[in-house]
Amino acid sequence: MTAPLDVPGGATDAQPEAVLAGGGVAIQGRSLTQIAWTRLKRDRWALAGGVLIVVLVLVAIFAPLVVKLLGHPPNEFHADQIDPNLSMPIGRWGGISGDHLLGVEPVNGRDLFSRVVYGARISLLIAFLATLLSVVIGTVLGVVAGYYGRWVDTLISRTMDLFLAFPILVFALALAGVVPDRAFGLNGDALRIALLIFIIGFFNWPYIGRIVRGQTLSLREREFVDAARSLGARTPYILFRELLPNLAAPILVYATLLIPTNILFEAALSYLGVGVRPPTATWGGMLSAATTYYSVDPTFMMVPGVAIFVTVLAFNIFGDGLRDALDPRAR
Repeated sequence: MTAPLDVPGGATDAQPEAVLAGGGVAIQGRSLTQIAWTRLKRDRWALAGGVLIVVLVLVAIFAPLVVKLLGHPPNEFHADQIDPNLSMPIGRWGGISGDHLLGVEPVNGRDLFSRVVYGARISLLIAFLATLLSVVIGTVLGVVAGYYGRWVDTLISRTMDLFLAFPILVFALALAGVVPDRAFGLNGDALRIALLIFIIGFFNWPYIGRIVRGQTLSLREREFVDAARSLGARTPYILFRELLPNLAAPILVYATLLIPTNILFEAALSYLGVGVRPPTATWGGMLSAATTYYSVDPTFMMVPGVAIFVTVLAFNIFGDGLRDALDPRAR
């Protein structure tokens, strides 16, 4: 029986990781973020939705530059583009031309492309900030209710039920009529935007609060929480340093799915006339104005309608892909 050759660099000198890898390089571990990103890259639809979201956000942020290059000021009238006898855009498809990429509005001739771009700023701003408000309130109360249990859980859970049963749309209609033109140091569009963010965000927190509470009920019985308690960790440390990082995935996924809901709700409020007031461009306000002319100028209604549809679809597709990437067992 011959002994194995002790050759430098041979099999006897190789580390177990190198042997398993089939070479001289050790296997490197991957974090949960890297694993989720790898899964997300395989979903082309989710990536397409994410790219579209980034484009929409950039267009909204740089709306003045985009309009300066490709359009006209959103409140500028173009009487030369309107037929004086019919008060309708000259030409076919709502007056679409090289100078007006999406046509013009009936009667006043305002550029539709510019108004859709500026409307994206209002819709996305309200949707993002309202979602942030809902996530913060829902996460804090959901974690507290799930961790403490007993009467604290009962109190917060019944409060969630109360908010879920509250007629938000009716309240928004009533509040918009009661709030004066100047309040809380704000006026004009700033007051209306702040009011919409409060209504949408404050009354939607129970949805994410219930999800966080359910996840916390499961996590509080895990070994890492018991280990933190045995080491003398206080409750705030356990809540925000142990439980909250493990809740990041469901919170992030639900936030991406809540944003399109808030976009639709803001559009509905603007459509009903309780959102941002004209002449400030909003997608819902444009749809409301287009109802008078949809039979003779369908382009006027299609442009903001398609903008809402594409934005909501992009967020929903990206949210579904993100959920699958962070939790493959949900498939």
